[in-house]
Amino acid sequence: QVQLVESGGGLVQPGGSLRLSCAASGSIFSIADMAWYRQAPGKQRELVAAITSGGSTNYADSVKGRFTISRDNAKNTVYMKLDNLKPEDTAGYYCKAAVMVDTVVGRTPVRGYWGRGTQVTVSS
Repeated sequence: QVQLVESGGGLVQPGGSLRLSCAASGSIFSIADMAWYRQAPGKQRELVAAITSGGSTNYADSVKGRFTISRDNAKNTVYMKLDNLKPEDTAGYYCKAAVMVDTVVGRTPVRGYWGRGTQVTVSS
């Protein structure tokens, strides 16, 4: 089984920065795409940024130029640097990874796994 654990959230003033981390662990054969989502109270969960195993990235329009996603494949970890934070960025931030699990009889089909989230609050 796979676990994703996020860290790095917190309270920050508008214009400030945070760096989020998400480490995957378990019986991982390989990880394809990794992504960050966010969900504010009363809102749908939305994709913020995604990165492929080869390093290609895409971002939601609302965060382009402010957020940067990256990954360290050796550590099974994805990061996201959040710069110039705005109050509307306040949300729970969740990591997702598309994982092939290493089993006793071989790898599984790719499946999405979720972390439990880390809270980002932007307020003065």
